[in-house]
Amino acid sequence: MNRSQAEAKFHSFLELVAQQGASDLHLTVGRPPILRIDGRLYPIAGESKLSSEDTEEMARAIMNEKQWERLQKERQMDLSVNLGEKARFRANVYFQRGYLSAAFRLIPSKIKTLEELNLPPILYEFTKPSQGFVLITGPCGHGKSTTLAALIDYINRTRQDHIITIEDPIEYMFDPDMCIIDQREIFQDANSFPTALKSVFREDADVVMVGEMRDLETISTAITAAETGHLIFATLHTNDAAQTIDRIVDVFPAHQQNQIRMQLASSLLGIVSQRLVNRLEGGRVPAIEILFNNSAVGNLIREGKTHQINLVIETSKDKGMTSLNRSLADLVKQGIISLDEAETYSPNHEELKILLR
Repeated sequence: MNRSQAEAKFHSFLELVAQQGASDLHLTVGRPPILRIDGRLYPIAGESKLSSEDTEEMARAIMNEKQWERLQKERQMDLSVNLGEKARFRANVYFQRGYLSAAFRLIPSKIKTLEELNLPPILYEFTKPSQGFVLITGPCGHGKSTTLAALIDYINRTRQDHIITIEDPIEYMFDPDMCIIDQREIFQDANSFPTALKSVFREDADVVMVGEMRDLETISTAITAAETGHLIFATLHTNDAAQTIDRIVDVFPAHQQNQIRMQLASSLLGIVSQRLVNRLEGGRVPAIEILFNNSAVGNLIREGKTHQINLVIETSKDKGMTSLNRSLADLVKQGIISLDEAETYSPNHEELKILLR
């Protein structure tokens, strides 16, 4: 197919994502276009296998010349794609076996509240301090960005602050309400996460959202910013609170790790780790672990005893904390998810069985 045909076909695929309630679209040579719906993959009915020319023409249709040149050089490329006023997508175009493939994640136009996302309102507590560090963690595709957007938009509607987001690419588009909101996209508005983050010290920012903490410099600057009067929100691809703290500390050279533990113990407000699990009636619902930093947690971080954090979470339900297993068990008891589904995501099957008794 030629360029105009490829563009028209590609837009029809994106429209199908929105119409069918899919989360993702995948384009791969030798396979028909595939949608991800409720975590499962489905080929688009009636569509033939894509050729290398098809995927290349579709990729060219969404890129300007500068982006195309960067793709050829780096062999992968993050960008955002707009389907007019209908929908917005986060895209990654990449090479595999010499051919172009692409994955597109639908970004809903409306930013949902925590209540609409079936998340506990206790998470709004993270939006109230004037400074500190909040981390939203979990695997790819499990709603971290959506939870982060809900918290940032709540601040937007309830405080008078200057919010800066640093993203690659920009996902949710915020509509300023009580706040000033500046959204900076890496490679378009800034050269890197570390340089963009360092500049917030000179931009009179109150709240900063970092799309992803990928390296030592970004993590180090984020912790410093949290200590010096900024409320920092960020995401990490980790499985739970204890692993998140270990991952941050392990990024630093051995001689700096004690200092980082001290900084983290004093600046961390809390960690949310989430999974999207399949409902019995269709769709997905979040199961979450919530850690609030208190004196007990702070001491464990300082002493390098992160393996004991799970015990603090389990015994601090009255303070708003919850473990992933308890969250899963509650969803099973309420008849929202199956036991099999809970066991799929449970970090400890024996503990899950005890919680279900």
